[in-house]
Amino acid sequence: MLSRGEIAGLIVVLAAVLGGAGLWYARSLPKPVTIAASGPGAAQPGVSPTASPASLIVDVAGAVRKPGVYEFAEGERVVDAIERAGGPMPKADLTLLNLAAPLVDGTQIMVAKTGPPVAGVPGGSAPGSSAGLININSASATELEALSGIGEVLAATIVEYRTQSASVDDLLDVSGIGPATLEEIRDQVTV
Repeated sequence: MLSRGEIAGLIVVLAAVLGGAGLWYARSLPKPVTIAASGPGAAQPGVSPTASPASLIVDVAGAVRKPGVYEFAEGERVVDAIERAGGPMPKADLTLLNLAAPLVDGTQIMVAKTGPPVAGVPGGSAPGSSAGLININSASATELEALSGIGEVLAATIVEYRTQSASVDDLLDVSGIGPATLEEIRDQVTV
């Protein structure tokens, strides 16, 4: 049998454990997230947003430091979107974009890499491409790098792996290409 002191000590320990578990649970609950508008015309704290400009959601992808989906105020330009995404990477080719164009809600800004013209990019088509697609059996590593989600290492792996792939689905056998990456580039490649 437990003495009164031991029972009291057990009750204190049990209360501490239950209190700690309750605190842990309360802290693990999700917190509401708000998207802060920025740029020209953004609402200031304490100011009534009665006539605030429309919000634009734009996807900035390709050769930028922080690709992602960003919110902009109406009137902002492509150059603003690239800067918000961390600026262009050293290999970025900004000559293919109209940096002064106003942003349009629901669009994607794709910043291409410099290098020889490739399929799907204005200015030409790559050797080994058919109808604007990159042929995975004959494209160079540089041409493969122009595909979404394919970097220098993965392009080299594709070139090393290929023994005249029978289908685009054979890219799943390349280490580093999963179903998500394959679906991202499927409409850009051919065999």
